[in-house]
Amino acid sequence: MRLPSWLAHHLAALRALLVLTILTGLAYPLAVVAVAQFPGLHERAAGSFVTDAGGNRAGSRLIGQAYVDTDGNPIRWYFQSRPSAAGDGYDPTATSASNLGPEDVVDTAERTSLLTQVCTRSKAVGDLEGVDGGRPYCTSDGVGAVLAVFHRDGLTGPVVRAVSVNQTGTPFLATYQGIRVESAQPGVDYIAAGAVITPVRGDAPDRPAVPADAVTAGGSGLDPHISPAYADLQAARVARERGTDPATVAQLIDAHTEDRALGFLGEPAVNVLELNLALDRAFPR
Repeated sequence: MRLPSWLAHHLAALRALLVLTILTGLAYPLAVVAVAQFPGLHERAAGSFVTDAGGNRAGSRLIGQAYVDTDGNPIRWYFQSRPSAAGDGYDPTATSASNLGPEDVVDTAERTSLLTQVCTRSKAVGDLEGVDGGRPYCTSDGVGAVLAVFHRDGLTGPVVRAVSVNQTGTPFLATYQGIRVESAQPGVDYIAAGAVITPVRGDAPDRPAVPADAVTAGGSGLDPHISPAYADLQAARVARERGTDPATVAQLIDAHTEDRALGFLGEPAVNVLELNLALDRAFPR
């Protein structure tokens, strides 16, 4: 007896579902697990864990860590990782980047702008490493150097008023185009009031002493690497805290610097966890 067409279609769909479930839900995962047991692959498939000098598991070489104390302050005898936007930091269950972009420059009562986050981090790194933490469009106290500028004719014409929108204290500029700069008043929406948001570059160098990866989070929030430039910036501090010379620390940095993938993809990078473990073995505290 010939089945009705609707029933035949449903049975065909059910057979396809069962076959694909077996192939993609059972056979393929088992094949991947089996391949992962091959010599040379098992270590990576198991999480790429690394151990400390005592043989204890210290973490994965693929996931970054924060080297801070209970108050969130950097531990001075360790190299610091780049910032993380994953949960409370380097949380694999909350891997993510922020959704803030280069136009996010005005602080609000609810959150800090991306620009001020970068400025604050740069100042903090500069203070930690004893270098100038200034960078373009940042104030000396580590917030975004941004004005709400009011023009006589709306968007054009002479400036009639200027407000430092990210500062409630003394403005970073005394005057702007001959107009006294005011401090921001809490809760006032200067954009809605007709102001033109104007970042001010300032006199910071084009190439700041603090590298970009020291002040920006990676796309995953789990990046275990920093740039060689950021590692070199930290070398003097780490050497001083470890009681050794910067040249010795520089050799460890070179030993843990990974080259570009395939020789041309990406940039050289330093694995922070492995570098800090090497420090603990060579110069324990």
